[in-house]
Amino acid sequence: MYAILDIETTGGKYNEEGITDIAIYQFNGHEITDQFISLINPERPIQEFVTKLTGINNKMLRNAPKFYEVAKRIVEITTDCIIVGHNAAFDYRILQTEFRRLGYDFVRTTLCTVELSERLIPNKESYSLGKLVRSLGIPVSDRHRASGDALATLKLFKYLLEKDTKKDIITTSVKQDIRLEMASRHLKILDTLPETLGIFYMHNEEGKVIYIGKHKNIKQQVNRLFTSPSKRDRYLQRHTYRVTYQETGNELIATLKRLEEIHLNLPKCNRRNPEKEINITYALTSHFNTKGYLCFSIELLSTQNEIITTFETKEQAEHFLNQITEEYHLNEVDFNNETVEEYNTRASEVLSKYGLVHRNVAIVDKGRVIGEKSIILVVDGNIQGYAFFNLNFQLTQLEMLQNLITPLPNSLINRHLLHAYLRRKPKVKVLNLSEQKPYHNE
Repeated sequence: MYAILDIETTGGKYNEEGITDIAIYQFNGHEITDQFISLINPERPIQEFVTKLTGINNKMLRNAPKFYEVAKRIVEITTDCIIVGHNAAFDYRILQTEFRRLGYDFVRTTLCTVELSERLIPNKESYSLGKLVRSLGIPVSDRHRASGDALATLKLFKYLLEKDTKKDIITTSVKQDIRLEMASRHLKILDTLPETLGIFYMHNEEGKVIYIGKHKNIKQQVNRLFTSPSKRDRYLQRHTYRVTYQETGNELIATLKRLEEIHLNLPKCNRRNPEKEINITYALTSHFNTKGYLCFSIELLSTQNEIITTFETKEQAEHFLNQITEEYHLNEVDFNNETVEEYNTRASEVLSKYGLVHRNVAIVDKGRVIGEKSIILVVDGNIQGYAFFNLNFQLTQLEMLQNLITPLPNSLINRHLLHAYLRRKPKVKVLNLSEQKPYHNE
């Protein structure tokens, strides 16, 4: 038995959407055996672009039932059914979110007519519902309303059942119990995860780490992996039995720790050398010309000159060189009123702001909770590690900081990521430990 589902929502932030329109057609593979169609009062405003797309506005929903008033009917009509939808992961996620708000775990097996269509009728120009059904001569009305789209999906599904000569769809139905167990397991895992920034570790049944990821919202990203149709993510869905996590408070620590821990753990579903995704090719270097002026130039990474910062593309490097040239007036020399020493004093501010060579600094950033800060310690230009501390902790002694930190590798890739982060986040505080004078990198 199948439940053909379509949902329209308010739009808005991920997992904060509400249902505005729902249609479910119970289908036994031959005919419709039951149906439920209703507008829903989402108890939150509809995004303007959604109103333009669907024609549903806030006034229309004022007297519509709230979700909790129809939840029992939805459970009844979908019991012992496989939910079928066009992009089923979206509709199923929205339905699960609404039930979770009521304290109920809604678990069903799903089939996606997008994925089925790609397999059974390949080489179509588009697999969007409207274009696909039109190309197949399937009549459709009330587009972008739940009842119209659900009926179109039902007709498409009947067509796919006919095309499915190998009976893969029926075989999937037989495997329903296995997929239900997996979906239930995923829900229990998601309930343990925070919606905060950090690193997460996906473990198999034996406890071995099979994937390490990072995201600004751990729960959201794991949920995406659990609903993704990609080959790797389907493997993770089958084999993940537990997800642990470590909150980091800021993106840079998460990035550096994830790279290190992939090297240490070699998870099956991560690239063995994830740093190969980052191709560091160019560097900003400094030198003194024949007249004694401090000059900056872009060179290949293999240069023998002292490297200030690194880049992945020539365009990035040239853009940055133009930026500092304008910011510090590096092409403007007043030969009557400015000495070489005065010019070089101005130009050397580039080294203070963007270079870490031979410097002892602490990069101070967000912590994991309110009242906490993080630091990344750099000694003599080399990354030492990271630490977290409370706001009342005084950063006054390099030796004290060295006792606090958890080590991080001082690799080229890590230095590059650190420099790129500072360029991208110009207001991150950099504490100069040599002079004990904090300044903003701005």
